[in-house]
Formats: sequence, C-alpha cells, structure tokens
Amino acid sequence: MDFIQVTFSIEPYEEYICDVLASELGEIGFDSFAPAKTGIDAFIPSGLFNENQLKELLADFVFEATIDYKVTQIETKNWNEEWEKHYFEPIVIGNECVIHSSFHKNIPQAKYDIVIDPKMAFGTGHHETTSLVIGELLKMDVEDKTLLDMGCGTAILAILAAMRGAKNIVAIDVDKWCTENSVENVELNQVKGIEVRLGGAELLDGLHFDIILANINRNILLTDMEKYAACLSKGGELYMSGFYKEDIPLIEAEANRNNLQLIDYKEKNNWVVVKTIKQ
Repeated sequence: MDFIQVTFSIEPYEEYICDVLASELGEIGFDSFAPAKTGIDAFIPSGLFNENQLKELLADFVFEATIDYKVTQIETKNWNEEWEKHYFEPIVIGNECVIHSSFHKNIPQAKYDIVIDPKMAFGTGHHETTSLVIGELLKMDVEDKTLLDMGCGTAILAILAAMRGAKNIVAIDVDKWCTENSVENVELNQVKGIEVRLGGAELLDGLHFDIILANINRNILLTDMEKYAACLSKGGELYMSGFYKEDIPLIEAEANRNNLQLIDYKEKNNWVVVKTIKQ
C-alpha cells in the first residue's frame, strides 16, 4: 500500500496545537502521526488523500497559527526500521508495564512486558490517550472478563488485557493495516484468546462484553456509543478516550442517553479517559 506523507510546519509551534491538528486530520482519513522538527508528519493511504479537504480543514482550524505543509508520495517502507530510527523508544507506564519493539535493547524490567512493532498503526503507549487507558487497565479487575478493544490500532490494549487475565477478547479496527499489525503483535506476545476483526461498530451486533475500551475520537464515540452500550452487560464498564477535557459534557450527555453513568475521568495534557458504567 502506498501512502501520502504530509509534513506540517506550525508557527508558533506548540505541542497542544499539534495534538489538535492530528485529531482533526484523523477525521479526514489520516491514520498515523509522528513528530517533526516544528510540527508533525501525518500519513494517509494515497487513495484517501483529498487536498481540497485538507485545505478546508486548515482554513477552519480553531487556533490562530500559521500552518504550512509539504506533500510527499511514499512507497511502503520497513516501518519498524523507520520507528527504530526516529520515533519509538521503550516506555514504562505505571511502574508495571513496559512497552517496546522487537528491535530494542536494554529494556527496563516490569511485570507486564509488551512487544509492539507498530508499523503504521497508532498505539505504542506514547500518546496521552493510549497511556491513559493503559493506566486504567492496570487498575481494573479484568480477570475472566469478556473485553472489547474498539479501534485497536496495534492491539496493545487487548494484549495487556489478555496478560491480566481477560477472556474472549475482541479487537476491532476499520483499517486493514491496523488489523494485520494487530495479528502480528498478538503473535509476538504469545497471548491467547484475542480475536482480531476488520470493520466498525456494525460488527458488534449480537456480541456481549463486560468491559469495553474505545480509544478513537470524539465524533466516532458520539456516533457509535449506542452500539457500545447495547453490547455491554449490566454493570459493565465502558472506558472512552481520544478527546479533550472540554469534550466531556458532550460525551457525558450521549452516555446518559444510552443508560451509561459517567463515574470518573483522568487527564493528561488536556487529553482524557472517562469511565462509564451501564445502569
């Protein structure tokens, strides 16, 4: 698969502006991001790239910043090598979980050792949303629970859940690249009980879960929350991330419409994860 790489230069450069830009780019098909010198590199399959759509997004961008971009057509690369060179370093979360790739050396020791070769898929634990959900997953009781990892990316959350004793785990993503990478990462970690599926919320009909983890983005969460609630057992827990603290009222209102009670939230650099329980 060929990709378009768009390198964005932002003036003035602020990390939170990059985060917001990445979130909005995700809504028009960009599926992977990496830090650049004064902005971010964003990647999108060639067939999904629409430059007019991109220009409209930048024209309506919420922050007053000068954003220039450069478009480059790239062929499929050895993405493990690219991440090794430029982006992905081992990370420890909660003093219990270390996340690294197969090429890393001198890895810190932790209770849960997760190997992720991310290729183009989102989910190495470095982004605030992923680390927030991992932090919650390390605290919750998942032993023998059925669990859904919605928008699984690299399947990092499903893998950790399996290591912590969850059963009958389903990991779903709309991106074929992500589901292929998820299968590879599941095999790398030699965990059992994870079924990876390609698709969206339409796959949830007839399924039932005790716990759902959905780290996607605000608009998809608002659209699909009814589906999540329908397949969640009574007293089951739905954790959602991929949005900002300011978005919590919108998320909570939709949760209430679906008989979900917002119990708590955690924040990191204005990104949040919320915990809801089905009444």
